[in-house]
Amino acid sequence: HSSLAPLRYLFGPGPSNVPPRVLAAGGRPIIGHLHPEMYEIMNDIKKGIQYAFQTKNNMTIAMSGSGHTAMECAVFNTVEPGESVVVAVNGIWGERVAEIAERMGKTDNRMGLCPSVQTLAKHKPVLFFLTHGESSAGLVHPVDGIGDICLRHNCLFLVDSVASLGGAPLFMDEQKIDILYTGSQKALNAPPGTAPISFNERACKKMFNRKTKPVSYLLDMTHLSNYWGCDGKTARIYHHTGPVSGFFSLRESLSILAEKGLENSWRQHKEVAEYLWKGLEDLGLKLFIKDKDLRLPCVTTISIPQGYNWRELLTYIMKHHQMEMTGGLGPSVGMVLRVGLMGYNCNKANADLALAALADALKVCPKSKA
Repeated sequence: HSSLAPLRYLFGPGPSNVPPRVLAAGGRPIIGHLHPEMYEIMNDIKKGIQYAFQTKNNMTIAMSGSGHTAMECAVFNTVEPGESVVVAVNGIWGERVAEIAERMGKTDNRMGLCPSVQTLAKHKPVLFFLTHGESSAGLVHPVDGIGDICLRHNCLFLVDSVASLGGAPLFMDEQKIDILYTGSQKALNAPPGTAPISFNERACKKMFNRKTKPVSYLLDMTHLSNYWGCDGKTARIYHHTGPVSGFFSLRESLSILAEKGLENSWRQHKEVAEYLWKGLEDLGLKLFIKDKDLRLPCVTTISIPQGYNWRELLTYIMKHHQMEMTGGLGPSVGMVLRVGLMGYNCNKANADLALAALADALKVCPKSKA
């Protein structure tokens, strides 16, 4: 039934449209998840992630699951019961990590955006979490210098780059990020369902010298590091069945990024975003993040225009333009419309399509008298 999976412009915060090369890769015949060819594909994925993250970390793998799986993996493996976690909450993702920590019985300390030395000194956390690309707010958070503060307070620096990887500059090793993860379905342009993650030596030391086992068996890095051939052992023992087609697709999307070059990808996202911002302002729309330097190039948040019902606007755009844009998420619900142009979707022609759809909706949708 083609009607069940129609062709749509996915110009929301993800998943994004997938290029033909990645679709074709995912359509290859299935092989066993422990076949030697699969190990080669996994090795290629590891190299691709190391390039995308700008890291030399050996402990670099892709999780079987969405970015959320990587988030839980990072927290479950590094934090033990009773240990403290400090979370920068700049949107829904910080809220999620805070809740995951709470469910483990942690003292959870939510705070504003930057880790103050006082907070770290007072709570002595083992982990400090920050969302680099906060897709619910359309915000990209500065990372420079935070790794140094965490290092001084013997605290691991965990960064979520699900919405920003490939779209905004990030240097894992240089910026002293101890644990970094992302998802496959945004600027990487693979189908949802795989999530690259990397741990440096400092994180591994904490993770592999625990007194208690992680609460999750599936996400236990002692097993996953063996599955990915990162633990130095010759034999890989069965742990779980990875998403074989997902790994085919992820490898292809990482090779596309490597061919294009990270710098080119960052520049393209910045140029197209600036073009889109200007077009939105020309339509009389206001951007939610006032400071240009803090705007996430991958996902643009627009303040809901006065007098309009945001759900009506989005429904109209989907119905008449086959185009997905979305409302807010978590704290930003009812405040913003979100337009994402990532990876394969990131070009001026698509920005023009998005602007035309918005202009049409603003003209046709009824405005309230208030």
